[in-house]
Amino acid sequence: MTPMRRCNTLCIVLTLVLGGGVPATLAAQTSATERKITSLLARMTLEEKLGQLNQLSVDNQPTPEQLALIRKGLVGSLFNLTGAAATRDAQHIAVTESRLHIPLIFGQDVIHGYRTIFPIPLGEAASWDPEAVEAAARVAGREAAAAGLHWTFAPMVDIARDPRWGRIAEGSGEDPYLGSVMAAARVRGFQGADPRGPDAVLATVKHFAAYGGAEGGRDYNSVDLSERTLREVYLPPYQAALKAGAGSVMTSFNEIGGIPSTASPWLMTTLLRREWGFRGLVVSDWTAVAELLNHGVAASRAEAGKLALEAGVDMDMVSRIYVDDLPALVRAGRIRLGVVNEAVRRVLRTKAALGLFDDPYHGTTVERERSVLLAPEHRQVARRVAEESIVLLKNDGSLLPLGPRARSVAVIGPLADDKVAALGSWPGRGDPRDAVTPLEGIKARTGGGSVSVVYEKGCGITDTATAGFAGAVAAAKQADVAVLVLGEAGDMSGEAASRANIDLPGVQQQLLEAVQATGTPIVLVLMNGRPLTIPWAAEHVPAILESWFLGIETGPALAAVLFGEVSPSGKLPATFPRAIGQIPLYYNHKNTGRPSGPDKYTSKYIDLPVTPLFPFGHGLSYTTFGYSDLRLGAPRVTPTGTQRLSVTVTNTGTREGAEVVQLYVHDEVASVTRPVRALAGFRRVSLKPGEARTLDFQLTPKELGLYNQSMKFVVEPGKFRVFVGGSSVGGLEGEFDVSARPR
Repeated sequence: MTPMRRCNTLCIVLTLVLGGGVPATLAAQTSATERKITSLLARMTLEEKLGQLNQLSVDNQPTPEQLALIRKGLVGSLFNLTGAAATRDAQHIAVTESRLHIPLIFGQDVIHGYRTIFPIPLGEAASWDPEAVEAAARVAGREAAAAGLHWTFAPMVDIARDPRWGRIAEGSGEDPYLGSVMAAARVRGFQGADPRGPDAVLATVKHFAAYGGAEGGRDYNSVDLSERTLREVYLPPYQAALKAGAGSVMTSFNEIGGIPSTASPWLMTTLLRREWGFRGLVVSDWTAVAELLNHGVAASRAEAGKLALEAGVDMDMVSRIYVDDLPALVRAGRIRLGVVNEAVRRVLRTKAALGLFDDPYHGTTVERERSVLLAPEHRQVARRVAEESIVLLKNDGSLLPLGPRARSVAVIGPLADDKVAALGSWPGRGDPRDAVTPLEGIKARTGGGSVSVVYEKGCGITDTATAGFAGAVAAAKQADVAVLVLGEAGDMSGEAASRANIDLPGVQQQLLEAVQATGTPIVLVLMNGRPLTIPWAAEHVPAILESWFLGIETGPALAAVLFGEVSPSGKLPATFPRAIGQIPLYYNHKNTGRPSGPDKYTSKYIDLPVTPLFPFGHGLSYTTFGYSDLRLGAPRVTPTGTQRLSVTVTNTGTREGAEVVQLYVHDEVASVTRPVRALAGFRRVSLKPGEARTLDFQLTPKELGLYNQSMKFVVEPGKFRVFVGGSSVGGLEGEFDVSARPR
């Protein structure tokens, strides 16, 4: 593809999907696409139109019934059919045996890798490295496309302030700024420069909206938010993903204020399409249209379908309500044909944007699939991202990295040699046999050297039996250091995996205490899909690494960090509470009228500090960093102006390392209450010992603004305070004014 052709294609795609303007020279091509779609619509029967809005799920291979529906033109998309050969076979039927030869679009949940499995998204977010996250999504998109897929149901961008919610693992944590940056990075990675390319897939921003606000952290539960909280906290990552070019949106299972999202005209039409200008495809989540009956807003399948379609949901995932139950309503005049036509138009535009009318196979071949999946360079990217995702929570006495004093290492724990858990939830088409466990990584790192490694499982992940403790204790007594790998099974987070208790499962806490009692220094490695409550470990264990689920390169990445080949650089994307009773706990809270303090009548607990165990943005290194010379560009800026600032960061330690420099802002007095601080920028910087670098930031109206009492986004005059440091706690401080008359 020539550069000019690439630019033209991309511009057309963005026009069709997002509704933006294009150069006049491209208008003819855009118009031709619309004419083709209009021609198809004119030739389609009502059943064929509703068939385009019908997505079916496949179990390994399409059933004879599903193939018959494809031949009749009653299927627009297949879900879970993967592999170049299988997708080509199904597509061949659609484009040669159906009356109008309209291609299918193949979708799949490609969340953190297709065959090359990367860290779970929460772990990737801990890297605070959007370039690495984009690279991971690029690999995932390339592999998925090679396997015949056109469409991924990712990224999940739901803000999660409650770690009990299992799907916190699939997002980027609690902060809207970090979440927005990561959402955009993943969209860019999945879709590449041109969604028509054979190495790209269409991204889906999900779950719209506020799915992460489920009450009690219980999946699928109700959400009840003010519009202010919705707009300031939950909506920004969705909008960032759409601005990055995401071509589709998936509805959420939850209700917001009594209206299920899948039946919400305000969300799907007023906000998404009219206010934000989105012109792409909206798909329901799995059976979400049918679930409107359980919500109690529809008395029949047909009524549920009517609510969803008229709200603006274009494609019905799995329920088969649109294709089976809506023809009668359209013919009876209860649903306008124009509503159906507009939904079909958006589906056909999406297929055109992917180039499926030109090449329904999207460049997929069995040979290409074989060469792309699990390519060596993909594993290299996976290892880099895994290394950056590890967070050093604690390192008393500089126990890490393990040096010459660690001549014998006891590796203990139910997750130390678990290949399945290493992949985490939603592992795509990942194969556990491809994964390298922590034990395997440590053995490979120490193999042939002077370090001996012994392994004891100790217990199962959720076991109540302690029979294995004796072996674990004996191994620890004979070792110079014990590495305990504890945490959750891979399926204990993700969808339908909420936990009422987020302590270490089973008897793992007792195992930890038994090994600690030996007096052997302990390194605790956590593998988990959410923040855990580990107050005992934080008090008694000298070194703690949060490794999440790192994917197939778990072992090499962990070994590189444990033995000092790599200095940990991850930062927490979500707060670690001290106890379940603190939840929801997040850094960007409001101050209340009685902020926490020593006086009895202030906002606090009588039995626990209000502070977290480990705060948002926290993460240590094997070196140290100093912050100095915070400078603001001006003492005052206008409400439409930009405040520029700089800070110098110095590696004050003896090892090379990377620091994530974080900028927070606080509006001291406003017409509505404001967070105590809010992330407004960050930079990841690598420094050699003694090296200093001055970093520049800027604060625009986007970072300084708020929704006022009339729900208008404005920047109000007044004093602003900025904080720059290595976490959401402390840091250098400065202040400036916003004024209509800067001096």
